[in-house]
Amino acid sequence: MLLTSYFLAALAIALAWPTPLALAKAKWPARSPVAAVLLWQAIALAGGLSMIGSMLVWGLTPLGDDLLSALHQGWRLLLGDPDAPSPGVVHLFALSAALLFATHLVLTLLRAAWRISRQRAKHRQLLRLLTNPAEDRPNTLVLDHDVPVAYCVPGMTRSVTVLSRGLLDQLSETELQAVLAHERSHLEQRHDLLILAFTAWHEALPWLPTSRLALDAVRQLTEMLADDTALQKVQRPVLLRAIVTVASSVAPNPVHDPAQQGGSGGDLETVPNGELSSGRLQRLLNDPNPLSVFQTTAIVFCSLMLLVCPTVLLIAPKLLG
Repeated sequence: MLLTSYFLAALAIALAWPTPLALAKAKWPARSPVAAVLLWQAIALAGGLSMIGSMLVWGLTPLGDDLLSALHQGWRLLLGDPDAPSPGVVHLFALSAALLFATHLVLTLLRAAWRISRQRAKHRQLLRLLTNPAEDRPNTLVLDHDVPVAYCVPGMTRSVTVLSRGLLDQLSETELQAVLAHERSHLEQRHDLLILAFTAWHEALPWLPTSRLALDAVRQLTEMLADDTALQKVQRPVLLRAIVTVASSVAPNPVHDPAQQGGSGGDLETVPNGELSSGRLQRLLNDPNPLSVFQTTAIVFCSLMLLVCPTVLLIAPKLLG
């Protein structure tokens, strides 16, 4: 089991630093946002599992040759069996560290979900006071403001899209359709849950620069996914004009940056009022060639292997022994 713990530790280090850096600098994610999002999720999940697994496997080494036998011996030890093997202080420290880190990740996710749900509830209360329902668009609210604003507020039972009066006045009907299609894509695909997970990962490991890198990358990828959905309804120049119109406004970006909003990123998906990065703009100006079937399949396969490898090694660590 020692070799397995060392391998999992090396995998955790690789997924915590060089791999996210390389993926963030790569050009291909703009050609296949779906595959890129899948890979980012696999990196985060496999990285966390490898971190916890390396400490867990190393701590259980004196108790058995695999996870099940080690847990069985540990249960005997808890019951006071004098014949059960006893781990040393260092191994107990590793087990405690694994438990604390896993608990820290779970509690951070729950705290982020609770905070964001409270923020959304407060935001909905403000919307009830400041907006009026759109007459011809269900689940759409109109804010009486001259600045072009468009964003959505996800919910478990009812999600709403907020449009400003200035947006309705400045955009044509087709441009408005592009904005609405973009917003609905965020709501239907539940991008808020995806961003919530990476926000919690960043808050759990704020000292790890790549955690913020992953959060920013996933945010941009969700914008690209929403762009692709809108492009199924309108032509590319129409969507580009709508995005530039709103992005050039001076409207504040509601609860979008955790660094500026006390770590509350992922609450409201703002589209197209969100960040208009140069990569996203270039993608709209120049339609990128999608990845080939072979390339996409290879990325999906790598993502699955990232999840399967640490899981299998945790259950059967003797595979490396």
